[in-house]
Amino acid sequence: MTRVFDDDLSAGFGTRAIHAGQRPDPLSGAIMTPVYLTSTYVQDALGEHKGYEYARGKNPTRESFERNVAALELGRHGFAFASGMGCLDSIMKLFRSGDHLICAENVYGGTFRLFDRILQHFGMSFSYVDTRDPQRVADAVRGRANTRAILVETPTNPLMRITDLDAVAAIARKAGALLIVDNTFASPYFQRPFEHGADIVYHSTTKYLNGHSDMIGGIAIVNDDELASRLEFIQNAAGAVPGPFDVWLALRGTKTLHLRMRQHDASGRRAAQWLEERLGHERVFYAGLPSHPQHELAKRQMSGFGGMISFELGTRERVAHLLGRMKVFALAESLGGVESLISHPASMTHASVPPELRAKLGITEGLVRLSCGVEETDDLLADLERGFDGMTEAGSGEREAVAAD
Repeated sequence: MTRVFDDDLSAGFGTRAIHAGQRPDPLSGAIMTPVYLTSTYVQDALGEHKGYEYARGKNPTRESFERNVAALELGRHGFAFASGMGCLDSIMKLFRSGDHLICAENVYGGTFRLFDRILQHFGMSFSYVDTRDPQRVADAVRGRANTRAILVETPTNPLMRITDLDAVAAIARKAGALLIVDNTFASPYFQRPFEHGADIVYHSTTKYLNGHSDMIGGIAIVNDDELASRLEFIQNAAGAVPGPFDVWLALRGTKTLHLRMRQHDASGRRAAQWLEERLGHERVFYAGLPSHPQHELAKRQMSGFGGMISFELGTRERVAHLLGRMKVFALAESLGGVESLISHPASMTHASVPPELRAKLGITEGLVRLSCGVEETDDLLADLERGFDGMTEAGSGEREAVAAD
């Protein structure tokens, strides 16, 4: 019985999430992909093998996961890596000294650190642009014949800015550059950048794809065969590959992605509304709010908004008060797990960004980021209420001022 959903776009997202990319185990017919814990493979004779020679190059568990995520993103080729940063670093090996790349100015702090502290010393140059305005992207390309790629996050971390992917893809095509999209925050359930002209889509699989905060990984997906061949070579040559158990955990996670994302989204919307009523729309960053300046764009290229929210409390003292009272939201880096997390970007995810640049972007000492998990929504709202309660007594100014500032 053949059960393959890799290219069957008539199958719904949930069906592909559960079945795509996986083959019945040839030995037992096991419905779950086995964890192939092997470093090498026995060959029948000189030059005769079953397609596997050494596990850095290929592993059957890894291949199942790569095919699965590629199918969810409507891509043709997937390449898994040991971390999200290992994935991005491998993508950057597509380029060389003298190449110019345009990067959204508000990206994950680790992305900025890789570009600013490492890759620019190898002769690559980077321009950081507010990609909310496609004209700024076009201006950054103008006069730079060596522009090879445009890299964006949408929504961005942590300010939840949205990039018009269709518009930026058109600019990239005209320049002969690749459009690279970090789709970690939205996940392929809510956004599929290939439908809007992306050339490479990548994820930290640590986050929503895995969804259980028990592994570290990354994945890049492409459609172009030549680009796939180059990434496959880099994956094997550079060797930043994940272990088979890690990709098995992530493959287990994708089977419930569609179910989890619905709850993340439901809680995210209600929590954002609660915060907006408390703080005012200027202090809450969530593309699902009608007051968000890019809400209409987000609706056009996303089918939902997820569970990531940022909001501004004004001072580090208010943040400390909030964190000290919450019981459900756990203070921790990362996001996208079943459990709700709260973080302080300035001292955590974006600590590697210079303070003056953080201030320019709006990543202040008073900025808080939430990752709404899949707990009961009412419990999350009650936790927020608990965190805000008594803020005056915490010496952080009048409680009413929190809402009015």
